[in-house]
Amino acid sequence: MARPEPRILTVLDEVRITPNMHRVSLGGEGLAGFPADQSGGYIKLMLSGAEGSKSCVRTYTIRNQSQKSIDVDFALHGTDKESGPATYWAVNAKIGDSIKIGGPGEAKPLPKGSGPFLLVGDMTALPAISVNLEALPADATGDAIILVRDVGDEQIIAKPDGMKLHWLVDTHLGANPSLLSDAVRKLPSLNELAYAWVACEFEAMKLLRQYLRVECQFGAERLYLSSYWKHGLVEDDHKQIKRADTEAVG
Repeated sequence: MARPEPRILTVLDEVRITPNMHRVSLGGEGLAGFPADQSGGYIKLMLSGAEGSKSCVRTYTIRNQSQKSIDVDFALHGTDKESGPATYWAVNAKIGDSIKIGGPGEAKPLPKGSGPFLLVGDMTALPAISVNLEALPADATGDAIILVRDVGDEQIIAKPDGMKLHWLVDTHLGANPSLLSDAVRKLPSLNELAYAWVACEFEAMKLLRQYLRVECQFGAERLYLSSYWKHGLVEDDHKQIKRADTEAVG
């Protein structure tokens, strides 16, 4: 399938939804023809360089979509230029600003059924986890373990009553990669799980992979694993390490 042509979208709104999560709503004429039902999918933000810096591309999840807009949530690692070009752009975006985007790319949804499901991720995966929880049938059961930077970053998510939310807090997000895998290991036996969905920092992902794929012997039909970022690296460098890891592990 041919890659969609980039489009120019306009900032319609921006709001700090929690201390470390900032939402930007994008729309305008450039949204015409954008495919429907893309919540949980992703777009590529094409950020122009400034003051001699290089332009770059960053990947973000579509948190919500309506006929007139898409919402993109940015997990903040700070608000200055050193925090990264995408978050710096987001916290400084003003209504009427424009940005070029690519995509959308396909979402990674949970399989149909009522589970039990396990969802695991940090703040960078919170938009995708939220979309997946909201899409579950009312009788779905399972657990979602989410690591955030501050207790104020816990969000109210529409979910089935049978899905339990477990919030973990670490102000140094990404510096303690065992937090998520330790929490998963404390859950009751995972033998009955229909599917596990994992997206987080690279080193945390590897620990979860060791437990779920190797020790619990979850095959691809029961497990989605992805690293969204790596502590201390920009996205381009993370992509190289992620690609090498995938080739090595298979």
